[in-house]
Amino acid sequence: MKDESRRTAPPDPPPTGAPGPKIDLSRMRHELRTPINHIMGYSELLLEEGRIPEGHRDDLQRIHAGGRELQVLIGRYFDEEQFFGQRDLHQLYHELRTPVNHIIGYSDLLIEQASDAQAQAVVPDLLRIRDAAAGWLALMEAYLVEPTPTPGSNGLVQTPKTIALNLGFTFQVPEPRSALGTFRDEGAILVVDDDPSSREMLVRRLRHSGYTVSSAANGLEALTMLRAQSFDLVLLDMIMPGLDGFQVLGKLKSDPSLRSTPVIMLSALDEENGIARCIELGAEDYLSKPFNAVFLRARIGACLERKRLQDRERAMHNALELSQRHLAAELAKAAGYVRSLLPPPLHGDIATEWCFQPSEALGGDAFGHHWIDPQHFAIYLLDVCGHGVGAALLSVSALNTLRTQTLPDVDFRQPSAVLSAMNRAFRMEDQNFLYFTLWYAVYRVSDRQLTFADGGHPPALLLGPESADTTQVIPLKTPGPAIGCLDDATYSATSLVIDPGSRLLVFSDGVFEIFKPDGSVGGWTEFLLSFSQPGIRALRPTERLANARAIGGETLPDDFSLIELNFR
Repeated sequence: MKDESRRTAPPDPPPTGAPGPKIDLSRMRHELRTPINHIMGYSELLLEEGRIPEGHRDDLQRIHAGGRELQVLIGRYFDEEQFFGQRDLHQLYHELRTPVNHIIGYSDLLIEQASDAQAQAVVPDLLRIRDAAAGWLALMEAYLVEPTPTPGSNGLVQTPKTIALNLGFTFQVPEPRSALGTFRDEGAILVVDDDPSSREMLVRRLRHSGYTVSSAANGLEALTMLRAQSFDLVLLDMIMPGLDGFQVLGKLKSDPSLRSTPVIMLSALDEENGIARCIELGAEDYLSKPFNAVFLRARIGACLERKRLQDRERAMHNALELSQRHLAAELAKAAGYVRSLLPPPLHGDIATEWCFQPSEALGGDAFGHHWIDPQHFAIYLLDVCGHGVGAALLSVSALNTLRTQTLPDVDFRQPSAVLSAMNRAFRMEDQNFLYFTLWYAVYRVSDRQLTFADGGHPPALLLGPESADTTQVIPLKTPGPAIGCLDDATYSATSLVIDPGSRLLVFSDGVFEIFKPDGSVGGWTEFLLSFSQPGIRALRPTERLANARAIGGETLPDDFSLIELNFR
């Protein structure tokens, strides 16, 4: 059964303190609470039955806490006063989605851990929890992504769209005129018929059905009216003096400003061949004279519904283009900001140059170097898992922490202490489950000693001074997990003396993990062996990027970040 509530004109703005449009909030609350009951019920069963290994119970309790938080949020926002007074739907969407994202994330983690631990018996209940959370998201989006419109500024109807919520932008999408109150929501119809009696009977019948109806006695008058105002549908008689239905249809469909207006042809039963021709010219449908009331309502209703959907799709397309332009501009600004944080090249006893090419507008790599004091020079490069805005925000935050040395009670001349402090400060649970790898080193000028520590990052390469006999390549690696993954992670540091003329290459895995034309991916061993070739060994950072693109294509699948330091 068609939802008639979508066919009524938008309500007038409610007076201050008055409730908004009528919505069955009790049903909404019931449907949203059902999957939450499943989430909490199954998590409680697993906790009570003791089937989850002891080390994983904390994650299950986090799932249960997420369910409780959703219950609280539903009680807070889905009562009459709060719901209809809510104006920041983006914030509401964010607050509701955050705990359920945590539930899904912890469920997936427990499913993986249960499989690894051969605790297969608990997987079905964990899958039920995850599926209930996914179902809750679908319900919540169904209610909030296309809610009942509320009047916005300038008389427009402001409807929060899925695109706006996903991209984080807000904008107004002008709805079709029939939804703005210029015409009734049932549809504005133009009847074109040269016979006064036929025209009058059809106009009266349509007005009785609730439509806003205008009429034209000939084709020229119809085209004039169509260019002067908007209509949702045209009922066009085929046989008229002057411009007949075929000619009017042809002119209408050849005019870019009018071609989207649907047309139903009016004809006698013996004119079916002509009707077929009109359909080929772009008419939506036809009605036979005399009109069958059931057919009349059904075909007009179906045509208007298609028109509404097309108008909505067109409005969404225009809004999407606008948001994409806005997003592209904002991403360009963000990319410029990230690049502004990277250090300028150095010249002197320590000379540096680098190359940075994110795989998307914003990447997850960041790097830097700076003097801690006149004797100690810090070098660091980090790589956040994933790409895009989230990864870039975390990489900038971590980079600024290293640049400004804002970790409390940490000696930034001690690489292992720096990695341990970063691991405590950037727990993945607090970073939307993002983590990063980090290579950090400090060069002491007085004795040319380089001390370094590694948090899950590819080894840096130390290239010894060029000589006629040997070309030394030393990978600089220490054990340690990625930053933010393990609360109790430990990191160690190693030191070595840098000979004059040595070069140090610090890079992300995107420098060597390159897809080849045959479908294989370059690996670490192959990359390391390539330095035995003088031509590869001599490449500068920008030349290495050009070489990678020559192999893997102009657009690389991962961020390409490389710093080269020359020690004189």
